[in-house]
Amino acid sequence: MNRLASEKSAYLRHAADQDIDWYPWSDEPFKRARQEDKPVFLSTGAVWCHWCHVMAGESFYDMEVARLLNEHFICIKLDRDERPDIDRRYQQAVAAMGNGSGWPLSVFLTPDGKPFFGGTYFPPEDGHGRPGFRKVLQSVSDFYRDKKGEAEEYAKNLVDYLKPEPEKSGIAEKGLIEKAEALILSEFDPQNGGFGSSPKFPMSGAIEFLLNRYFLSGNETAGFAVRKTLDAMAGGGFHDQIGGGFHRYSVDEAWVVPHFEKMADDNAWLLRSYVNAWSVFGEEYYRSVARGIISFLNEVLSDPDGGFYASQDADVTADDEGGYFTWTREAFRNALTSEEHEVLSLHLMHERGAMHHDPGKMVLFVVMVPEEISKRTGIAIKRVHELIESGRGKLLAERRKRKTPFIDKTMYTSLNGMLITSFLLAFRALGDRNARDFALKSLDRIMKIRLEGDTLLHSEGVKAVLDDYVYLVEALLAAYEVTGDTLYLGRAEEIMGVCVQKFWDGHAGGFFDTEDEILGGRLKTVEDVPQPSANTAAIMQLLKLSAITGNDAYLDSAEKAVNAFSVKTAELGIHAGYYFSSMNASFHLLRLAIEDPPDSGLAKTALSVYSPFKNIAYVEGSGRVTPCLNGVCYEPISDPDKLRAFLRRPSP
Repeated sequence: MNRLASEKSAYLRHAADQDIDWYPWSDEPFKRARQEDKPVFLSTGAVWCHWCHVMAGESFYDMEVARLLNEHFICIKLDRDERPDIDRRYQQAVAAMGNGSGWPLSVFLTPDGKPFFGGTYFPPEDGHGRPGFRKVLQSVSDFYRDKKGEAEEYAKNLVDYLKPEPEKSGIAEKGLIEKAEALILSEFDPQNGGFGSSPKFPMSGAIEFLLNRYFLSGNETAGFAVRKTLDAMAGGGFHDQIGGGFHRYSVDEAWVVPHFEKMADDNAWLLRSYVNAWSVFGEEYYRSVARGIISFLNEVLSDPDGGFYASQDADVTADDEGGYFTWTREAFRNALTSEEHEVLSLHLMHERGAMHHDPGKMVLFVVMVPEEISKRTGIAIKRVHELIESGRGKLLAERRKRKTPFIDKTMYTSLNGMLITSFLLAFRALGDRNARDFALKSLDRIMKIRLEGDTLLHSEGVKAVLDDYVYLVEALLAAYEVTGDTLYLGRAEEIMGVCVQKFWDGHAGGFFDTEDEILGGRLKTVEDVPQPSANTAAIMQLLKLSAITGNDAYLDSAEKAVNAFSVKTAELGIHAGYYFSSMNASFHLLRLAIEDPPDSGLAKTALSVYSPFKNIAYVEGSGRVTPCLNGVCYEPISDPDKLRAFLRRPSP
């Protein structure tokens, strides 16, 4: 066992039995590197990462690799989920070298932590268009020994290059939103849904932006892009057709074959997308998909005592990618009756779902819809639906007999905040009271285990970053809106105050991602990569706090942050989708002052009916709701039907 055996991170503990003298991230390995005048090898990855397991099996358990690493380097293993702030810097560095980004990340550093060479996955021997890892280790060791000065100079110049330049602040005008909409729609794939080409990620920020644009402006092109994308994702193998929930991304343009890991953040945002789409379009399919996400999260990524886990691994073993989630034709047939098999083989089984490394195993995706199956087989449509439902239940029961992929049970504050908010949204739109109750229980637990006075933690013993503060504030505000409990609102204001104190850029506006400098600086990013950026989420919470409390200081900060990024985001397209949602929100901020308790008919209507950028404030009075749009207030409404009609108007 090495130093990683007692670490909190499951990913680090997985490397504890390797013969490599690993250190966790700390000052100690760098001190030793300086004393012994050796370069540092930093390996960063995650427990859910397929290629991290592959590289570990091929190289980190190899005796020759271990000898080279122990003899020539000081070695650090980093969990990118536990320390996203550090991983983010070195991802930038390796990308700037022209060597890509992703996990596993393999970076070579000077003893003061500056990167001078790196890449991602390296095979043990030359292959896949990549140099072998043993050759890389020997070459880097020789280079550092013989040309240390060059390595140090290159590393210094690279770090200087990576330091962000001051943003050019602009003015957020409505015309920018129209330009952003056109740019995002230009990246839409009308044939397969989604944006760009393979690999495809669910760009939830862009989806939300287009959905709200459709609602407010009636732009049918935006509405079509949203529906086509949601339909394609839900029908593909990217969506777990048996167990519910979504995998991390699709390796092909048509959403058929996924990377199989299931992440808390992806499913949190996709739950919001499908709940909101159900509210806007009224498609029963979207509600069904949302309920499937909730079911997956309840079964796989939830702690019965409250709180959400981080991820489910892609594989049981590294040599069987997606094995838990895929089916041979024989196993598929044996799980079903002949009648069920006739229907489900048409519904979910097709050669396009064959795995590249083992074509006998298939990813299930929607090949034929029930109406087509009914026409082809002559089976009544009602019976087709019954057979699909019963067959899916049998396939899930059979799959549960398999050894399941590893579940990382770490409760990260940011991920819990996202999912708590998503569950409370599901309660509001779908009437799922169990989702409400579990979300509130989870929020109370996270507040107890991750908040120590004014100090917020990302996970046990790890200081919080911007994401943690922002998404916890979001969850507290969501809890206030569904309960009317001002304790939640008060805590949200307190934590946002600390967030501003620790992360706010007092010079230019916006938020830095960390409290402390790493590699000589702090980052202030707004890109969705692919999840919506924490900076934009912070803007959203400032806008919400301004609407609920009436405190203009929140609005001033939000507008300053929106302006700070308006020039930078002009050409980012889908990667600034959520930012443009925040800009849109600043022009359509709706406050509903409710003079009734949350369980009244009027309040239930206010909570459940969709309207973008809606904010709920409970005030003294009796039986009325006063809507105010951007500070202009309308006549109070006391009838739930009239309130519903008001909220459904695109431009109240």
